[in-house]
Amino acid sequence: MEFILFTLLNGVSYGLLLFMLSSGLTLIFSMMGVLNFAHASFYMLGAYLAYTISASIGFWPALVLAPCAVGLLGALVERYGLRPLHKYGHIPELLFTFGLSYLVVELVQLIWGRAAVAYPIPKELDGPLFTLFSTSFPIYRGFMMLVALAMLASIWLVLTRTRAGLVIQAALTHPEAAEALGHNVPRLFMWVFGGGCALAGLAGVIGGNAFVTEPAMAATVGSIIFVVVVVGGMGSLAGAFLASLLIGVLQTYAVALDYSLLSLLKLLGAAPGPATPGYAVLKVTIAQSAAILPYLLLVLVLIFRPKGLMGTRE
Repeated sequence: MEFILFTLLNGVSYGLLLFMLSSGLTLIFSMMGVLNFAHASFYMLGAYLAYTISASIGFWPALVLAPCAVGLLGALVERYGLRPLHKYGHIPELLFTFGLSYLVVELVQLIWGRAAVAYPIPKELDGPLFTLFSTSFPIYRGFMMLVALAMLASIWLVLTRTRAGLVIQAALTHPEAAEALGHNVPRLFMWVFGGGCALAGLAGVIGGNAFVTEPAMAATVGSIIFVVVVVGGMGSLAGAFLASLLIGVLQTYAVALDYSLLSLLKLLGAAPGPATPGYAVLKVTIAQSAAILPYLLLVLVLIFRPKGLMGTRE
């Protein structure tokens, strides 16, 4: 019971962090059709800016200032980098964001160095939230979950209960009609792109001290968030939420299970000898294969449901 409960909580908290990352990418794609390969780089920038701001004035100001700075940078990238490329199609946009991701990594290494930085969890959030079965669940994990759920609720309220959200949805399906009604659609796209980058920056502020803040952190999560977006369904925020939780729980449970096909066969009394073909494969444990499980899920979804769990585009 202890293993099931705490592994589930850790999986949900990791999944919600993935959702904080993938939600911005989903919004950008659903609005603009742009697959932003530099999205994880904005996550990394959020972590590094939060580290710098926290060292000067504390974590709580960094929680607000770092995502705002990343969002503003994202808006500038869209205005002066992506907007001139829109008329040439999606391939130049993709190549631009791909090159931008490498540029950001190099800039981060020039400014903050190649080694990991000491970005600690704030003292008021460092400790157990509760203890059950002699195992403690950290306050900071609970804080991550709370911020992610608050962000989900905020996005839903903005998109469904505000005039700005109605304009965004109108521009998504009928951009010409929205522009004819006097709305500046290119400027709207700019702020949506900036908002998506700000969400990635917020994930960096929260995830940077929960894990490790280093130049490789963008590459670590970059491929996973694309898996989340595709599995959930291209452009579907609800699908991204569901896929994030599914992948987070799947990976967390897999890492904790040190079993293999060989151990199962031994339990059944049918274990093959070391000379048996494929014996090395049988020895691979679930924990060792945890890193490839999201990509296996991606392949299965693309085969059996190409539009994703809750998507409408194939």
